[in-house]
Amino acid sequence: ATVFALAAIFDGGAAKVLISLKQAQPALFWLFLGGFCWVLGDLFQQYAAKYVGISRGIPLSNTNQLWGLAWGALVFGELATMTGAARALVVVGSLIMIAGAVAISLAEAPPAEQREWQAAMQRECARYGLDAGRVAAALAGSESASHARGSWRWWEMLIVAVAIAAFIWLGLHAKMQAIVVDAGWLLTLGTASFALLAAGGVVLWKRTRFC
Repeated sequence: ATVFALAAIFDGGAAKVLISLKQAQPALFWLFLGGFCWVLGDLFQQYAAKYVGISRGIPLSNTNQLWGLAWGALVFGELATMTGAARALVVVGSLIMIAGAVAISLAEAPPAEQREWQAAMQRECARYGLDAGRVAAALAGSESASHARGSWRWWEMLIVAVAIAAFIWLGLHAKMQAIVVDAGWLLTLGTASFALLAAGGVVLWKRTRFC
């Protein structure tokens, strides 16, 4: 609603926005599909923040910019018209990001930080009347699924049904877009994407049962 309001304000009114959406209807499915894939990454980001902390999980998850760069450069050829100097800057910047990610991933919380975390948890549990043992188990990923959540509520199922219906409706009106891609790199990166998703999902399920 917010984005639609902004578009209406800056693009000449709601009627014009609706006309633009009608014209873009054959491409909307692909845009929504890209957003769906992005949300999958966001879900994993929440687990990263929960189990390794915001200071480590968020910077590491934001290395998805490198993944986007790989798709843009290799699949869609976005660097093809750049000069050699510009490409070198992109490569150097990417290497710096990779080095930073490796450094963050190797950083471990010292005992002093662990003690501060325990003290903060005990303080907040006392303040809000929470079970400290259950909170610690949830943060460690060892809480049972039965305690983590109950059955689905009717409005949750309604949201899922509406989302699926929206994708089906958009898919029925979708058309292939005239975008030049490198089929080889598309297959390579696509396969790697699904492999990483499957591997990460399996590990997270074994550890947390998605709680």
